Amino acid sequence: MESSQRRKSGLNLPAGMNETSLRLETSSPSSPCSSSFRSISISSPRMISSLSSPSSSKSTICSDRFIPCRSSSRLHTFGLMEKESPAKEGGNEAYCRILKSELFGSDFGSCFSPAGQGSPMSPNKNMLRFKTEHSGPNSPYSPSILGHDSGFSSEASTPPKPPRKVPKTPHKVLDAPSLQDDFYLNLVDWSSQNVLAVGLGTCVYLWTASNSKVTKLCDLGPNDSVCAVQWTREGSYISIGTNLGQVQIWDGTQCKKVRTMGGHQTRTGVLAWNSRILSSGSRDRNILQHDLRVSSDYVSKLVGHKSEVCGLKWSHDDRELASGGNDNQLLVWNQHSQQPILKLTEHTAAVKAIAWSPHQSNLLASGGGTADRCIRFWNTTNGHQLNNIDTGSQVCNLSWSKNVNEIVSTHGYSQNQIMVWKYPSMAKVATLTGHSFRVLYLAMSPDGQTIVTGAGDETLRFWNVFPSVKTPTPVKDTGLWSLGRTYIR
Repeated sequence: MESSQRRKSGLNLPAGMNETSLRLETSSPSSPCSSSFRSISISSPRMISSLSSPSSSKSTICSDRFIPCRSSSRLHTFGLMEKESPAKEGGNEAYCRILKSELFGSDFGSCFSPAGQGSPMSPNKNMLRFKTEHSGPNSPYSPSILGHDSGFSSEASTPPKPPRKVPKTPHKVLDAPSLQDDFYLNLVDWSSQNVLAVGLGTCVYLWTASNSKVTKLCDLGPNDSVCAVQWTREGSYISIGTNLGQVQIWDGTQCKKVRTMGGHQTRTGVLAWNSRILSSGSRDRNILQHDLRVSSDYVSKLVGHKSEVCGLKWSHDDRELASGGNDNQLLVWNQHSQQPILKLTEHTAAVKAIAWSPHQSNLLASGGGTADRCIRFWNTTNGHQLNNIDTGSQVCNLSWSKNVNEIVSTHGYSQNQIMVWKYPSMAKVATLTGHSFRVLYLAMSPDGQTIVTGAGDETLRFWNVFPSVKTPTPVKDTGLWSLGRTYIR
């Protein structure tokens, strides 16, 4: 009798159960399935038979009218399964299992988690939430490629900023006859008033960038020659080191010699100004400190190098002086000591290239000659080497950009190149070539955008390598010469 009733109703009911027990509105409120299916009422065999095939002679298993076969669906992909929860007291668990089997098919339980989990038709917090399937490594839509679940932030998935483009050719080339090809000399400097000084043989010439006017400042005569030039920070006066060991001070605006100071026994190849003191380095291995406010030729002598002094730079705060020599030493002195406070001996060749960072205090860069080829960075507070990089060529000059945290280096044997680096990553921004001899001389324009390089090929080349200041501060009109951009054309 019961089997005939099941065939009439279109449902395969287990033994001992008839359709009257499927009335869901009579179930206990404590049943975990009552709330989910409260709107469904199966009240008569006629309602159930309406879901089945029109042919009443065949016994068919009813399926959901919207999803023909749930066993082939991937409902677990959409996270519709509820987590297993502890059974409540008095719960009708056997009834719920039988109801799932009758409504969704006998193979429903094998596609999903074991019995005891909630029904996939139950509304819960995961409804319609797509759960990412992990694709194979060869899929172009792999999460690792698209950045999902990879552990990286959204910033890391954004494309990197393209590198800044630096023109590969100089925008201006000047002839510089008699520009010496001598590694130990420093014959080019650019003043804060936009005037370029160049030592050519026995003469010093001034080239005004704003109008390309050339002025002959001085001629030392047949018995002497220019070995170094260096402007004061204000740009009004220029110091000249000579082959005879003298240091001359000239007024650059009026082309008049102000003073001559002695003290060195042989050529003075490097000069460095701070706010009040002029330091000079010589082949006699000494560094002299000159103070123009006193009558004596020099106020102190610094002895520490064992060979010619070829590099000198004061820090921006005037507290420390760095010196490099042909003895491969890099020494750091303070304002008052007669002995170096740091002796850095990692270089294996002459140290001419020296530059203090304008962006970070106590950060010093130095470059070694042909046998070394390295740029090294130092913390002068403790003497630790922060980084070093082999450039592949003799390092002749170093200069930091004022506008961005980058550094430019010029090189000699064997590539004669100019290189721009990002700091601290030391990624190459640009490599510039054009000189046929060692690029021994380097100076920077007042606005920090243009550099000029000089070599033994007797040319001066002007390169636009650095960007302008990102946030320029307005300058009040004080009647002085403006340091704004002047295009050299």
